[in-house]
Amino acid sequence: MRQHLISFLVLYASMAFAQTKRPLPIIDMHLHAIGAEDQGPPPLKIGAPYENFGAFDPKSSYPESFIGAMKSGEWNQNSVTSPVSDADLQKQTLAILEKYNIYAVTSGDIKKVLAYQHEMPRRIIPGIYWDLAMAKKEKLDADSLSKLFKSGAFKVFGEIAVQYQGISPSDQAVEPYLKMAESLDVPTGIHLGTGPPGNAYLTGSRAKLGSALVLEDALLKHPKLRVYAMHAGWPMLDDMLAMLYAYPELYVDLGVINYILPQKEFDYYLGRMVNAGFGKRIMYGSDQMVWPGAITVGIKRIQSASYLNEEQKRDILFNNAARFLRLSPKQIKAMY
Repeated sequence: MRQHLISFLVLYASMAFAQTKRPLPIIDMHLHAIGAEDQGPPPLKIGAPYENFGAFDPKSSYPESFIGAMKSGEWNQNSVTSPVSDADLQKQTLAILEKYNIYAVTSGDIKKVLAYQHEMPRRIIPGIYWDLAMAKKEKLDADSLSKLFKSGAFKVFGEIAVQYQGISPSDQAVEPYLKMAESLDVPTGIHLGTGPPGNAYLTGSRAKLGSALVLEDALLKHPKLRVYAMHAGWPMLDDMLAMLYAYPELYVDLGVINYILPQKEFDYYLGRMVNAGFGKRIMYGSDQMVWPGAITVGIKRIQSASYLNEEQKRDILFNNAARFLRLSPKQIKAMY
């Protein structure tokens, strides 16, 4: 009887441990804290993935057509629908971080970033979303940003989204900010490549500015800058590979492409970067804006990728970002 009791207790303890053990940690290098209406009037359906990116007749308004497709989900193979309130957006996002043991570099409205951090301090790594319009509107010039980073309140400069203003990160107007980030050794994320479909008519972006080659002059001027290219420069893969080869300090995050792209395209793009020898510099990023459910889609795509071995998956989901952020062994241990 006593032996049966001991066996039962051992079995119970092992089952309890299995139920309470956290998943392996994930670092999300690209999460946003924004309002539920910041991508348009909610609820909106994003393709996860898209089946196609539409066929526009220029006799009508593209912004109206785009919002119509976001409302109906007509371009989508599968859809993730956005919450309708800021409170629900925050609640759902933080719940997913907790469920999947995710630590997220989070940028967006500064007050919202701090609110997310206040709610879940151990999982939020505060970052600063920045472009030249914000520099003017919010007085986020190089001096004020320097003070924020020196205070320790913010850890990452990014994302830098000047592409949406038709400006290259190597433009002289951006130079003082990269100089500041380099001097303070602040990890820096720069938006490259994709945006919303038809982004030239929605944001002022230009397709040519999505090429990773626009980073070259900036990297040559700032060789000590810790920088990562968001969305891995999709769709200009050859340009991205050329820059990764020429600049061994350059990393990428996968951003929005890990859930919006059709499966074959995502697998081709990620697989070629890994096959080209850059698997140690690819980081997971959700680019979660107002669709918390998209986080799980992106993670599962990486975890289920048959062309990646387990070490490569862990590198993308955690190890590469831990190295890039220079996390200490103590910090890494706490994440497990």
